[in-house]
Amino acid sequence: MKILDWYILKRYLLTFLMMILLFIPIGITVHLAEKIGKILERDAPFGEVMIYLLDFTVYFAHLLFPLFLFLSVIWFTSKLANNTEIVAFLSSGVSFSRFLRPYLIGATIVGLISIVLGLYLAPNASKGFNDFQYKYLKGKKSTQNQKLYKQINDNDIIYVSSFDASRAQGLNFSLEHFEGDKMTYKINANSIRYMQEDSIYIMRNYFKRTVTDGKDILESERRKDTIFSFELEDLVPDDYIAETLNYIDLKRFISREEKRGSSNIGRYKLELYRKWSLPVSVFILTIIAVAVSSIKRRGGMGVNLAFGITIAMIFVFFDKVFGTMAAQSDFSPLIAVWFPNVIFGILAVILLYNAKR
Repeated sequence: MKILDWYILKRYLLTFLMMILLFIPIGITVHLAEKIGKILERDAPFGEVMIYLLDFTVYFAHLLFPLFLFLSVIWFTSKLANNTEIVAFLSSGVSFSRFLRPYLIGATIVGLISIVLGLYLAPNASKGFNDFQYKYLKGKKSTQNQKLYKQINDNDIIYVSSFDASRAQGLNFSLEHFEGDKMTYKINANSIRYMQEDSIYIMRNYFKRTVTDGKDILESERRKDTIFSFELEDLVPDDYIAETLNYIDLKRFISREEKRGSSNIGRYKLELYRKWSLPVSVFILTIIAVAVSSIKRRGGMGVNLAFGITIAMIFVFFDKVFGTMAAQSDFSPLIAVWFPNVIFGILAVILLYNAKR
């Protein structure tokens, strides 16, 4: 790798790092200022708060990875253009494609980091982030509306009125078992809690009604320890579980939910496909940023930054709109995830062609 490559690659990575170090503390400060009242009110331990903020950093930094990169590339490339360094590079016989190579190397490094974050680290951070939210910030009032009514196999339907992820506990639990069109028994409990160390479920105020051709059989206990065929994830609200699973677990989860005929498959697949579309958007936005900011303009860096922010807002808008369509309708999640990349990929090719001229 030549001096030119090292020079641009170093600027690429350092500016990106500085952009993250600049905006993440601002995001933490704003978020903490908004939540500090509830954190103090509910006496959240200092250690858990620090872990929560770390999870918050990883979770949202991953979501904004391409945008941070986009703005940082525009920033330092505009500085190169204003200092006529790019003109000097190109005048020395370096082609624009050759000038673009260290940017693509940098995008590859950032893309690989994004893949690791998306497949493994971000899901863990999301789980910790959401667990803290349910435990200290949302409280019981926020979980009362998170009713879950789900068919878990061909014979069983479960229901909980709310679920506390931090305690692995659901309230107002019921399980209905069917043989054909006939319900053979129903279980009710005021609460159900999963004990991971023993791999059992504990139900409080347990009541079971078994339906027979003659007299129904009734059972009741204050506490019932048992094993069920469903897993803990089946009790978790749908909008919470998908983003907390790593890539392998999410694929298994989707496969299981498809067999059950879940109505939320689109939402789950949306999360799965995003793990791969995000790294690709790093390359696309890098090319757009270089093509836009490599030309010295009369308005200077401000014009390039204004254009970059506009592009970033349009990209986010497309991503949110199509993501919502896929999550709440029959719109293909594959198209929803990749459509913004296709549109901006075409834009990148057009801008790159004009920049080379």
